[in-house]
Amino acid sequence: MTPVPIRYGARPCSLVVCRGCCCGDARKNPGTDHAGQLARLREAAAASGGRLAVRTSECLGPCAQANIVVVQPSTEGRRRGGRAAWVAFTLDQDSLDDILAWTAAGGRPGEDVVEGSQCCQRLMGNR
Repeated sequence: MTPVPIRYGARPCSLVVCRGCCCGDARKNPGTDHAGQLARLREAAAASGGRLAVRTSECLGPCAQANIVVVQPSTEGRRRGGRAAWVAFTLDQDSLDDILAWTAAGGRPGEDVVEGSQCCQRLMGNR
């Protein structure tokens, strides 16, 4: 048996979109286009040239803060100090604008979009 080498390469910034029991549920947040949000994130990933990946997950836990999106920084973003961030209450287009702008920057900390983002401020304690 020939061993298969493990390749460590640059990973894109990725979004984990909760679609469990409460996130993505029109009964919990009836004014939100949940399918439209996911479609918009997937379209952005498809247009990113491999710099953004999107996947869904079952319940991530903090149901009172639905909809949850976890931003995982790219390899370069991690080199610059980025760590995974849980973004809560992503219920409107402004939240998606903020998340997509942040991911376009690789999901690195300290970007202006993070500091000014209302959705990120809610999660990060209004820093």
